Amino acid sequence: MQLRYAFRLYPEPGQRTALARAFGCARVVFNDAVRAREGARTADLPFPNAAELSKRLITQARHTVERCWLGEVSSVVLQQSLRDVEAAYKNFFASLKGERRGKRVGAPRFKSRKDARQSIRFTANARWKITGGGRLSLPKIGDVRVKWSRALPAVPSSVTVILDSAGRYFASFVIDTDPGTDQARWETPDPDSAIGIDLGLTHFAVLSDGTKIDSPRFLRRAEKKLKKAQRNLSRKHKGSKNREKARLKAARAHAKVADARKEFHHQLSTKLIRENQAIAVEDLAVSGFARTRLAKSVHDAGWSQFVSMLEYKAQRYGRVFVKIGRFEPTSQICSACGHRDRPKPLHVREWTCPACGAVHDRDHNASVNVKTAAGLAVPACGAPVRPEPVRAQHEEAGSHGTPTHSRTA
Repeated sequence: MQLRYAFRLYPEPGQRTALARAFGCARVVFNDAVRAREGARTADLPFPNAAELSKRLITQARHTVERCWLGEVSSVVLQQSLRDVEAAYKNFFASLKGERRGKRVGAPRFKSRKDARQSIRFTANARWKITGGGRLSLPKIGDVRVKWSRALPAVPSSVTVILDSAGRYFASFVIDTDPGTDQARWETPDPDSAIGIDLGLTHFAVLSDGTKIDSPRFLRRAEKKLKKAQRNLSRKHKGSKNREKARLKAARAHAKVADARKEFHHQLSTKLIRENQAIAVEDLAVSGFARTRLAKSVHDAGWSQFVSMLEYKAQRYGRVFVKIGRFEPTSQICSACGHRDRPKPLHVREWTCPACGAVHDRDHNASVNVKTAAGLAVPACGAPVRPEPVRAQHEEAGSHGTPTHSRTA
């Protein structure tokens, strides 16, 4: 499996200029490749292959007046843009044929210099390196200062330099590891330790052992500050320097909320993986919830991001991860006797089983049923019932690069 380790970069003014030039050249090559393929489709001609595009859009274009500045950046950066185009079209056609899991992927679009995220990728043949002084040496850019928060566990296969909407630079290293090799990092938990998780809004998560984890509600707490920043931005004239300053201020406020949410998810998911051998969650229809009146709270909770972290960490540390179907009636079944009651509106937080008289907390009862439905519960005979470990599935999301899991430093 592949893991990403991201660290903050602090380029000097000259290096920022060189990075901006590299971002622009990579964007132009990407757009030229999309334009070439769209032109071939319109003319009903075969799509040009990667070798042809490389020769036409990079090698020959460098010797023209219109594209002579492509020679000012590393050729590897430009080649990776062509690979991104190939991956984007591959995902698009696979989605059309139904061969790709997840949401349908649209056709590649043209990139803009105003996009919220700019990135370039250096592979091993670009001869980038980490210097003895701890700086990241990039071809035609220089030695960039890095804020290291940990040591890399292995030699990275590539590094991606990212500029986000808040004006921050990151270096994202791709590390290839074998699943389950890091399980010795912590003490091995009890082989029979298993947990069921019910995700919600009143509490972010309720565990089958009765533990309730409050929802931090990062967006709700920062809402007043975000509204002020957005209102200040809307009053600035488009194209002015003051508007750019206001845009950066609003972007940094939103980034602060997103970073706090991601850190909370990382800490909680790591704690659950460390303490349990098996974890079960419900496959929630987040996109469906996001179209209701609870949309803002659903997005603020970030369930999908949390579940994704549980999934890849379980694979990494040799744990069992199970998703049960979203149509499982976990809120209607009595976890004590198995009686199925009628559906209940959201305001009903406690209910009494008409069959056995047990009084249930709605969320705790659901978490116990999630654990039982996943086959992780211990029956009356005392023998643990668990499914065989299954490698977590990770499909490439979007149209950029290879499937990876992110961990921001």
